[in-house]
Amino acid sequence: MTTSTPIRLAVPLSELTTLRLGGPARRLVCADSVEAVVSTVRAADADGDPLLVLGGGSNLVVADSGVPGTTVWVANIGRTIEPTGDGDVLFTVAAGENWDTVVEDSLADGLTGLECLSGIPGRAGAVPVQNVGAYGVEIAELLVDVDLYNRRAGVVRSHVPAADLGLGYRSSALKGRDDAVVLRIRLKLGADPARLSGPIRYAELARTLGVQLGDRVPAAAVRETVLELRRSKGMVLDATDHDTWSAGSFFTNPVLSELPEALRGRDMPSWPQPDDRVKLSAAWLISNAGFSRGHLGPGGRVALSSRHSLALTNRGEGTTGDLLELAREVRDGVHAAFGVTLTPEPVLVGCAI
Repeated sequence: MTTSTPIRLAVPLSELTTLRLGGPARRLVCADSVEAVVSTVRAADADGDPLLVLGGGSNLVVADSGVPGTTVWVANIGRTIEPTGDGDVLFTVAAGENWDTVVEDSLADGLTGLECLSGIPGRAGAVPVQNVGAYGVEIAELLVDVDLYNRRAGVVRSHVPAADLGLGYRSSALKGRDDAVVLRIRLKLGADPARLSGPIRYAELARTLGVQLGDRVPAAAVRETVLELRRSKGMVLDATDHDTWSAGSFFTNPVLSELPEALRGRDMPSWPQPDDRVKLSAAWLISNAGFSRGHLGPGGRVALSSRHSLALTNRGEGTTGDLLELAREVRDGVHAAFGVTLTPEPVLVGCAI
């Protein structure tokens, strides 16, 4: 493979994932520009090399056996702000930018809209892939378009509209496929001189802020409150806290067209959807299927977080195999109790539950 970008061999992906799990990448290329990302991917494709695109490693579970071929670590940076003429701005962000730094800096620049998405680990390029959302806001509401490298055609496609990305609950048309690599994203953000947040939509956030649903408050206060809430659930990375050694929420909230018999008449959190389906709380299902916070997996090396039953954590000496065994136990236990099959949220590389 011909590239001027530095190459490292046999790099443990446990060093580059928030779970701190995963075997070696046979060849790791750190690509710090759009051109380097594209040339690395093109070279791997020309050589017939398997390819893994890696960002912040926050939504990734990598097999203990590691990853063959080439892993391209997307590290391109850069941002621009363009007024739209209607009081908003177009905010363009390179895929390799640290997401929470982007959120923090956008607020410092007087922009609003991203405050509820504070504290989410990872890089900007993964945000549309997952349609990241938290505390009542999804990136789909803010995303205008993306620039992609289309591996099949071998070309860069600029300004692909958000409407073409199939954005849904924690998913998109980009998720689970490897033929398109995000290079940049563009968001439409507010530039209100008052620096107020969007309307508060999430009940827990409103209670903590001491406001009513629908109120607007200083965006900086929303960010600090969201960070507090996430820390209380072990959802802000901390190298000294094993409760944060996770991939975030391991299971998505299931969306069902009909409730199983075991759940009818139960007093449980639920959210009606526009298509007449209903979204249920995966955390409630897990807890009520008998899995308490801190529930231990194989050998105590992995466990449910002691603060958040949706997070599967590495207690320091776990393996991916341990984590997957715990995930199967939880998934199968919830299905046995309620007839609902939970779906993993992270991308599983070289492994499955």
